[in-house]
Amino acid sequence: MNQLIISSVAYLIAEPVRAAMLITLADGRALPAGALANAAGVTPQTASSHLAKLLTGGLVIVEAKGRNRYYRLAGPHVALALESLASVGPVTPAWRSPPTRAAKELRFARCCYDHLAGTLGVAVTRGMLERGFLFEGGERDYGLTPSGVEWLRSLGLDVNGIALDEAGTARQCLDWTERQYHIAGPFAARLMNAFFAWDWIRRVPGKRTVAVTPLGWAALKQHLGIEREGSSEVHVLPAAANA
Repeated sequence: MNQLIISSVAYLIAEPVRAAMLITLADGRALPAGALANAAGVTPQTASSHLAKLLTGGLVIVEAKGRNRYYRLAGPHVALALESLASVGPVTPAWRSPPTRAAKELRFARCCYDHLAGTLGVAVTRGMLERGFLFEGGERDYGLTPSGVEWLRSLGLDVNGIALDEAGTARQCLDWTERQYHIAGPFAARLMNAFFAWDWIRRVPGKRTVAVTPLGWAALKQHLGIEREGSSEVHVLPAAANA
């Protein structure tokens, strides 16, 4: 492991303005420099300087669309690094009880680059494990069981294009707010997109957070035993109780 690479990346992430920009991009969106400047609370000139450093460091990439330039994370590995760093910190009262509504919504359900995270992401993973749709494999991987394949196909999700036997296709990602694992990888990305397509969840405009629709709550309870508890908690019923 190259200590120079680690120190260089750590230096880039440690600066508060750059950290704010990276976190804003952690849901996989591509945003213009002006939006990132607003998110970080700096001038466009200052934002451009920081974005240039992130580009050079390989943490973001830029896409030209007409006269505009849009920035996005260089890949899911950057989002994973951000989530992993966030999970290293100690558990504090502030972590257990987010002080603002926005923080509570972020903890409850959010996009972690291309997959679902937060309380809801962990609950979906637990629900699939409880019902035998997933199994825990080696090296922090998940595997999809035959009954899991049948369940997804019954909902109209084709999993033929996903190499579920390859490492990393469905892997464990430590959720930085819940300190438990949720599903990540190509399979998790396909699953979250299906939840959007089925209108179980919807993106909150301009934010990383997602909201569960009434249809989604009914479907999550029916298929995965996920019940709502208040505004920001859920309960996963045992498989037998949800049969």
